[in-house]
Amino acid sequence: MCTLVILRRPGHAWPLLFAANRDEMLDRPWQPPARHWPDRPDVVAGRDELAGGTWLGVNNHGVGAAVLNRLGSLGPTTDKRSRGELVLEALDHADASAAADALADLDGAAYRSFNLVVADNRDAFWLRSTGTESLDVTPLPTGLSMITSGELNDTGSPRISNFLRQFRDASPPDIEADDWSAWEALLASRLYDAADGPNEAMCIVTDHGYGTVSSSLIALPSPAYTELGYVWRFAPGRPGDTAFAPIGTKAGPGLV
Repeated sequence: MCTLVILRRPGHAWPLLFAANRDEMLDRPWQPPARHWPDRPDVVAGRDELAGGTWLGVNNHGVGAAVLNRLGSLGPTTDKRSRGELVLEALDHADASAAADALADLDGAAYRSFNLVVADNRDAFWLRSTGTESLDVTPLPTGLSMITSGELNDTGSPRISNFLRQFRDASPPDIEADDWSAWEALLASRLYDAADGPNEAMCIVTDHGYGTVSSSLIALPSPAYTELGYVWRFAPGRPGDTAFAPIGTKAGPGLV
């Protein structure tokens, strides 16, 4: 049950921020974000070694995309396509609107259910599939939103109920000062209500081979500041135990 936090603030120098924890089986192999796909040289994303796709990525045009499993659909199945393909398909486009339009025509029944977010410095969309043929496409509101394995900003989810307000009340990251401390602390939180269990913490730690395996913080610049490039800070393990480090700050080929 991964978590994605999206802050949209039109008119700001950094109008789109992502914070994401990836929760997965600990023995599922993966590679950290890089340019893993020769046929997609403008895409930087983590790579799932099992299925070859990704859970989160950004392209040189400044489009970001992330996919999350919906409740009860963890893991692959032999009769469905990998949801990790969806992020790569979204990142084939030069802007979020075009990506959302293209993916809206996909057959949702070809995949296990998912939440897909695709955004750039102007637009952002949530594509929701419950496993039926049609997808629901919803523009994301301005301000801070949060999504896990259910509905956007659904406070019926214990994790969203516990952390949405905390993210909204926290000091937003200061990109120029490289200060993401408030969001880093929230991504690392292992607090949960006993009645909900450890899977409702922000950073999940269990004794059954499942938990938070990595964390990302991403900022996309406004059109007036595209020369700054996007910022991606990545923790290749549990946040709190593993430090965040930049994996690149340029939107062009210079990003490593």
